[in-house]
Amino acid sequence: MSQPATVAVIGAGITGLTAAFRLHQRGLQVKVFERSTRVGGAIRTIREDGWLAEAGPSSLMFGAPELKQLVRDLGLEPRLLTANPAAKKRFIVCGGKFVPVPMSPGAFLATPLFGARTKLSIFTELLTRPRVRTADLSLAELVRSHFSQTLVDYAVDPLIAGIYAGDPEKLSVRHAFPSLWEAERSHGSLLRGMLAAAKAKKARGESSGPAPLVSFAGGLQTLPDTIVAQLPPGAVALNTAVETIIPGRPHRIVWQDAAGQRQSGEFDTIVLALPASALAQLTFGTLGERPLASLDAIHHPPVSSLFLGYRREQVAHPLDGFGGLAPGIEHRDVLGILFSSTLFPGRAPEGHVGLTVFAGGMRQPEHARLATPQLLERIGRDLRELVGASGAPVFVKHSFWPKAIPQYQLGYESHLETMTRLEQAHRGLFLGGQVRDGISVPDCVKAGHRLAQAAGVAAS
Repeated sequence: MSQPATVAVIGAGITGLTAAFRLHQRGLQVKVFERSTRVGGAIRTIREDGWLAEAGPSSLMFGAPELKQLVRDLGLEPRLLTANPAAKKRFIVCGGKFVPVPMSPGAFLATPLFGARTKLSIFTELLTRPRVRTADLSLAELVRSHFSQTLVDYAVDPLIAGIYAGDPEKLSVRHAFPSLWEAERSHGSLLRGMLAAAKAKKARGESSGPAPLVSFAGGLQTLPDTIVAQLPPGAVALNTAVETIIPGRPHRIVWQDAAGQRQSGEFDTIVLALPASALAQLTFGTLGERPLASLDAIHHPPVSSLFLGYRREQVAHPLDGFGGLAPGIEHRDVLGILFSSTLFPGRAPEGHVGLTVFAGGMRQPEHARLATPQLLERIGRDLRELVGASGAPVFVKHSFWPKAIPQYQLGYESHLETMTRLEQAHRGLFLGGQVRDGISVPDCVKAGHRLAQAAGVAAS
């Protein structure tokens, strides 16, 4: 009886783990290599003294079929939590206070966030004709050309701070927001393009509204932990650094194990599910070449996430929503404040509330690098003025991400071409994840599914 094909998965973030799980389901022998001492990558849940804090992403948009199927196959559906309906309410800082984001035409016409010119531009934009651009452009430039600078300042800029911790003047529409790029090409009007996309989804029997926000009773760490538990014992090697890949048939990998010993092994196919900086350091062949070295130029701003626990009476704001974001034009020290204990139950002990504050990013990278006491002092004014926080928090967890989120900036196609060339040069080697397929957890799950299909076919 022939032995099953072997696949090396390098990187135990959610992309690599999803790929490993799907490959295992196909009957392949999988070995996952992870340099750090834990799995999950950016997903990390902290549970302590009745508090539950997310160091990375706080929730999942539960719309992608690949994510839904993964949750089903892992048997996690009974443990899913759907976000509090109050989380549909969002806030934007305007004039030094949180202002609700308009969620209806009437609320949009009445909101102080936008002036008359911006409100009128929403209607005139529907008349825009299709256009084919010969060059990529920034998200800010696209939105400005269809609407107004005010919409960039009070809608796009805070949204990008919340998603990418980035700068809309630098992010590529074509690569960071391909749906908008295609909407303009096919419909001219971004609004008509988005309406058409929603109609097409409905025709396919899919929900045309926004996907629900979900988590798990034990936090998002439940997802990677459950995947590992369903892989064969010993399939995941932690504290293990891959040093060199020697392409061939089979491929050979040289690594240093947790005991510091150099090991090597042969694999039919290889899945690379690493962040850009780790990919850039990988050496290939006996001469130690680094074909992905240019990926080190991809910008990753630093971000600090502070989970702050307060007694309920210490916070004046009703916390009746998802949270709020701060536009750069408002000159605040936070990127945003998430109302964590409103979003899902079990995030704070009885009589307490939990907030997650984000600082740094492209806007103020120096803030992210502050030590906890200095950062708390820096954001103190925002906490007082935006949510009415008084006194010191009774619980603090500070998570620092020195290279938080890859920025899909103008010119990003050069990095995508570098990754494609590597795959084309070495049959049976596949690359994907946050650096190539999108930055969200659902994007990474989809990437893992794609990588497993490609590696599985190549290994068969």
